[in-house]
Amino acid sequence: TTQVYSKQDCPKGPYYSIKPINTWSQVVPLTLEHFSVRFPLCNHFKLLNCLCTVQITQGKQPKRRKMADKVLPQRIRDLVPESQAYMDLLAFERKLDQTIARKRMEIQEAIKKPIMQKRKLRIYISNTYTPSKPEGEEAEKVSSWELRVEGKLLEEPGKQKRKFSSFFKSLVIELDKELYGPDNHLVEWHRMPTTQETDGFQVKRPGDVNVKCTLLLMLDHQPPQYKLDPRLARLLGVHTQTRASIMQALWLYIKNNKLQDSHEKEYINCNRYFRQIFGCPRMRFSEIPMKLAGLLQHPDPIIINHIISVDPTDQKKTACYDIDVEVDDPLKGQMNSFLSSTTNQQEIAALEMKIHETIEYINQLKTERDFMLSFSNNPQEFIQDWLKSQSRDLKLMTDVTGNPEEERRTEFYQAPWVPEAVGRYIYSKVQQRRQELEQVLGIRLT
Repeated sequence: TTQVYSKQDCPKGPYYSIKPINTWSQVVPLTLEHFSVRFPLCNHFKLLNCLCTVQITQGKQPKRRKMADKVLPQRIRDLVPESQAYMDLLAFERKLDQTIARKRMEIQEAIKKPIMQKRKLRIYISNTYTPSKPEGEEAEKVSSWELRVEGKLLEEPGKQKRKFSSFFKSLVIELDKELYGPDNHLVEWHRMPTTQETDGFQVKRPGDVNVKCTLLLMLDHQPPQYKLDPRLARLLGVHTQTRASIMQALWLYIKNNKLQDSHEKEYINCNRYFRQIFGCPRMRFSEIPMKLAGLLQHPDPIIINHIISVDPTDQKKTACYDIDVEVDDPLKGQMNSFLSSTTNQQEIAALEMKIHETIEYINQLKTERDFMLSFSNNPQEFIQDWLKSQSRDLKLMTDVTGNPEEERRTEFYQAPWVPEAVGRYIYSKVQQRRQELEQVLGIRLT
């Protein structure tokens, strides 16, 4: 029977065991992981039980596949012309993989930058009025009003809606100072690290007359934005922007007006506008952030003037205002999910493994076909060549040198060189035994 040597995992280390296989069709072509060794298992050679395969694997770890492993050999393509369609698909797959890898890198670079989208935030400002009741009734004894400030994004996509307070860094409601005094006319809310987001704000105060109020809303820009000095804003054409955008606009102005020193590249020669703004005729590039910091201010708040009406007949107690806000582009979330998704990759890896196994099986079938075809064309010559190959393999496996056919005859040992060879052999054995005795006794024999 055919013997297959396979590596088994053992606690003490790798060992090789023998596993019988009932068919000789398990012969595989010569690859990096497989090689064929043929040797006789009995005294008389038989074709079916002389062929065996020795398969050595390096543990159970899967082989790292390469693109070249999926290519059909030219001999198979010549045999099956229809296989050219598979090669065309393989070339298309290679181009597709390159395109996907390039797009993935572009997405990775894109998500490093803030991807924002301008949306409309509708703010609803409304109030209710509760009049006082006569004594004895279960109700408010003093007239009061309640102001509500709420809002939502128009046409907000997605099921998860963003809280109204998450758009602002602070909210200040300034009431009439003459009615509520200097200590109670301001209502302030400022974002803290532990702030809980809410859908709106409520303010309740006693009163039975109309109240003028001013709402100051400070947007929470991410990344932070700054308001430029009016002189520099007119020069650069930028009013309120992020620090990175301001630096980019400043560099474009320097580049377009050729203010960089032609000899000392780290210096900027200020024109008359820069001299008025920065107060120096020349400055280094490294000094720009420090000088620019004094020209940056917090953005202007959004100011809304509103009248709190306590007239029961007034039907227009709700006011709506639309403001522009910047929100994260939904495309950014899709980009992140695309980069972090592994479902498709696992499916592709499974298909890749199946393709590699199919190609290996095709190569195996081609080897078996060549084997049987050569046998059918000239059986006598095939068996003679095969026996010679078996003899060579036997010598390699058993480390046998010489010609066994000649050595089994008596004439071989009556040659002139035999006495000298015997003497040399006996002398080498005596010297070997002498060295062993010297090592055991610890003395040198003379």
